[in-house]
Amino acid sequence: MSDTIIKELKDGVLLLTLNRPEKKNAFNTEQWKALAAELDAARENDDVTVVVLTGAGKDFSAGQDLSDSGAFSELPPYQICERAFVDFDKPILGAAKGVAVGGGSTTLFHCDIVYVGESLRMRVPFTSLCMAPEFASTYKLQANIGFQRAAELIFTSEWINADRALETGIAARKFKDEELLQNTMAKAAEIAQWSMFSLREAKRCLKLAHKAGIEAALSAEHESMKRQIGSPENMEAMMAFMQKRKPDFRNLKKI
Repeated sequence: MSDTIIKELKDGVLLLTLNRPEKKNAFNTEQWKALAAELDAARENDDVTVVVLTGAGKDFSAGQDLSDSGAFSELPPYQICERAFVDFDKPILGAAKGVAVGGGSTTLFHCDIVYVGESLRMRVPFTSLCMAPEFASTYKLQANIGFQRAAELIFTSEWINADRALETGIAARKFKDEELLQNTMAKAAEIAQWSMFSLREAKRCLKLAHKAGIEAALSAEHESMKRQIGSPENMEAMMAFMQKRKPDFRNLKKI
């Protein structure tokens, strides 16, 4: 078992906690695979009715750990986790505070209900890194909050605080950080009192109209990522990120 995910099951509610707080819960290969495995197992376990996803320490997740050697392999590990989220057929609630960037934001778009703490600092940073979006976020975000709001957040890579998340509809409610998990678990328990089979059917019906769009977005994003990774603009953006400076895209030519 991986210690990068802590799990606790009580009365039908499975709490999954991202557990790399020293890295702001940034995902490495082990954690991507561990989260996917836990979601797959929860889908098959009739003792699990609802899942709550949160992060240990002060943050939800800083996204991909760029020091992880497997991050840009032929099959990036985040894509294994994408499939687990897409296939998950029971209610899943997100409880996010602090940093929620990249995969730390796009995983939340697959949660059926998202609650946030006052300290939330969310970002969908892919344009700033000259990478393609992931987790079908190009579809999921606009399905959740509308095309225009999604386009603004994706195109600008702007920071989103708790109030903005609430205003746009990314979050259902905002709580004080110290009350976030308690309130999320209470809502999960409220949901978990009902039949798991009924909840599963309800979620199937809710997701049905979106299935084709999600699959199309995943395919398009994967192809876009292949084109972008290693491109001149991607290399400049990554170097600028590491050097803590603004990228300069002038005079760059697409290969």
